[in-house]
Amino acid sequence: MTSSTRRPSKADLILGAGVVLIGLVVLADTIVATTLSLQFLGWLLLVSGVVTLGAALFLIGRHDFWVGALGGGLMTVLGLVLVRHTSAAAVTLTLVAGAMFLATGTARLVAAFQSSTERWALLLSGGVSTILGLIVLFNIATASEHLLGLILGVQIVADGIAIMIVGREPAIAASRGSTPQVTLR
Repeated sequence: MTSSTRRPSKADLILGAGVVLIGLVVLADTIVATTLSLQFLGWLLLVSGVVTLGAALFLIGRHDFWVGALGGGLMTVLGLVLVRHTSAAAVTLTLVAGAMFLATGTARLVAAFQSSTERWALLLSGGVSTILGLIVLFNIATASEHLLGLILGVQIVADGIAIMIVGREPAIAASRGSTPQVTLR
């Protein structure tokens, strides 16, 4: 069976439906999703920063010490900021997201006028990204509460739908009927 004719299993459909359900729960309360995702990211950075700092102690006297110490210190500080000041972190990340929407939209609009073959797709995509960027940047108070949770929820729903359509097994393994093997010579 080739990867183009492979169908997802019942387990893939159940898992995908569960992931879509989780995404819909996230979309139901985007403020809580924003706060929880930033808290999770903050704790993840804090713990990994402390572990990196601890690992850097074993490198004292070697050339890799400062890389580990500075990287671990930055992750620790960033994790502390995200955990202690979640609202400020949400505003900061929303500003970054709005600026990215605006920059990519503008770049696509410029590219649309230079390309003749993909002009309509670039105009549509660039226009939507530019408008999204302007909406986010001009409504930063509302957007900072909802945007990150909304993006997270939409991504989770899209992942669930992808699992239901494609499945979890890699295409190579599906075509062989087994787990991919790596051969070293």
